[in-house]
Amino acid sequence: MEELINRLKSGTYTKDDLVSALNIPDEEKFMPLFNLSEQICEEYFGKGVFIRGIIEYSNKCRKNCNYCGIRRGNEKVLRYLIKPEEIYKVAEKLKAQGVMTLVLQGGEDAESDPMLLDVIKQIRTKYEMAITISIGERPFEVYKQFKEAGADRFLLRIETTNPVLFKALHPDDDLEYRKKCLLWLKELGYQVGTGIMTGLPGQTMEMIAGDLLYFKELQPAMLGIGPFLPHEDTPLGNEKPKELFLTLKVLALIRIMLKNVNLPATTAMGTLDKDGRKKAMMYGANVFMPNYTPAPYRESYLLYDNKICVKEDCSNLCAGGIIKSAGKFVAQGRGDYKSF
Repeated sequence: MEELINRLKSGTYTKDDLVSALNIPDEEKFMPLFNLSEQICEEYFGKGVFIRGIIEYSNKCRKNCNYCGIRRGNEKVLRYLIKPEEIYKVAEKLKAQGVMTLVLQGGEDAESDPMLLDVIKQIRTKYEMAITISIGERPFEVYKQFKEAGADRFLLRIETTNPVLFKALHPDDDLEYRKKCLLWLKELGYQVGTGIMTGLPGQTMEMIAGDLLYFKELQPAMLGIGPFLPHEDTPLGNEKPKELFLTLKVLALIRIMLKNVNLPATTAMGTLDKDGRKKAMMYGANVFMPNYTPAPYRESYLLYDNKICVKEDCSNLCAGGIIKSAGKFVAQGRGDYKSF
């Protein structure tokens, strides 16, 4: 373990080292790496955790991903597109609560792009807050339009970099195009976020180690790591999720490898384990992303079953309590990515 830690700290690790770390069987044996991850997090961010408010503005999607509850083929979903006025009300609420980042997340629905462009321009004009969008794959010129409209950050999860597993998850998608999109976003000057799911059916520790090395090369501004959780109305609906421990191991290794990357304590972690987000912040996460989607729409944006914060009114007050329970405090400001 000491030799492994030294190689991770010095950056001289190999893929085999990452596999060895991922195969550590219990939290007690992994604890030195958790401690190192949190030590690095505090070195770069102190004990502050940035809150970013999510609005799931649309669940319309042209893709048919085999794990996702809002996939095109799920005819049980009541599709919606939130009106701009409702988004502005949430933006006002966020600003009043001191939350300085708005995340606009939706399915892949190019038809709503003109509306979203107008919304971004309005928010950029009226509110002094960072704007993150998560809308999937688009042509380079469309990404450019959103950047010029005022979007600061873009979240495009890759889920896995293994081509066989990627195709099993995304029957109508292309891994190389997804990677090209991430490079376009970096070229355009976005603070780029991506991420993977852990515990996917058919996923191996070697595959996850490959993902980690890809992130090391890409150098994203944010990485969202979440456990695979099934949705009953998808082809993977009968699969079982793995324990949260695997997701926490991946989060800790990313913090050790990339150090200054923004790492959220994801909603999926809290769904899998009631203390999941607290544990994530104790082991290296520095971002918390509560759901500010207006209540009538939340039950129609279920990417997986049993999602938390669907019926409750989630605010930064709720988030602040969880952050405090992890021994952290709510950080002020936008929380922009900084190259050190």
